[in-house]
Amino acid sequence: MKICIFGAGAIGGYMGAKLAQVGADVSLVARGSHLDAMKKNGLRLIEKDSDVTVPVTASENLDELGFQDYLIITLKAHSVPSIVDKVRPLVNEKTTVVSGVNGIPWWYFYKIGGEHEGTKLESVDPGDLQWKSFGPDKVLGCVVYPAAEVVEPGVIKHIEGNRFSLGEPDGSKSERASRLSKILTEAGLKAPVRPKLRDEIWVKLWGNLSFNPISALTHATLDVLCTDIGTREVARKMMLEAQSIAEKLGVKFPIDVERRIDGGASVGAHRTSMLQDLDQGRPMEIDALVASVQELGRITKTSTPTIDIVLSLIKLRAKSASF
Repeated sequence: MKICIFGAGAIGGYMGAKLAQVGADVSLVARGSHLDAMKKNGLRLIEKDSDVTVPVTASENLDELGFQDYLIITLKAHSVPSIVDKVRPLVNEKTTVVSGVNGIPWWYFYKIGGEHEGTKLESVDPGDLQWKSFGPDKVLGCVVYPAAEVVEPGVIKHIEGNRFSLGEPDGSKSERASRLSKILTEAGLKAPVRPKLRDEIWVKLWGNLSFNPISALTHATLDVLCTDIGTREVARKMMLEAQSIAEKLGVKFPIDVERRIDGGASVGAHRTSMLQDLDQGRPMEIDALVASVQELGRITKTSTPTIDIVLSLIKLRAKSASF
């Protein structure tokens, strides 16, 4: 079984290191100093109770890697359209494309059934590029939970979490999902195959939709923005608007909004990924995390006044930061 992880940064590198430790046939696609360090020294993974360096196959020359059984994409959502043509040397008719990307996935309405079946999302797949190039039938969904960071080139520090929930768009427990779940589990990761992955997508998105842009606008850490009366209320209203949309699409939430916000507060003085990207001059995941929900509001005829305001503000913040 050949597995390629495209975007071997913090999360992709963490997964790749765990797979390499158990002898999986895994290759990592990266670039720059991070790639150079992995090729020269291997990939070092620092965990709570271990510090291990493993030799890995790392490259940016996709022709030398060949066709893969699984292509796992762990890039930021806005970076994926630009690599669709580049990954052709990795993909043939037998390849499963695993979408481990935050936010509403581009394949969301594939095999969902009902009136919205086959609806395309311009905010996350401009021009339907991924839909047309990969084809939604090749996709296996994945909700990524671990937190990790690249502390220096070739070195990944795992912070918390080890679950990568998998799911077919039609909710079936397929052989391809079971095979990938098995090898990830053997690598010490949790990889349940979920019949209703969209429910998990929304529970995670609940926090990303609200906490990320609010933190980037205020520079507040999670513990502050979730307990301050004003910002907590903004987050609550955004979440309730999103919940209305999701429930119209058949999603069931296992917890309520207040518990979800309390969960964010319990993480402590964490700087969200959007705030980190802003500070480091990198593009923020605005479309996948916020604009996609606004688009879904339009599709389901659901009003999103708070989301609309916050989206306008964070877009202007990104524009003023020149990215």
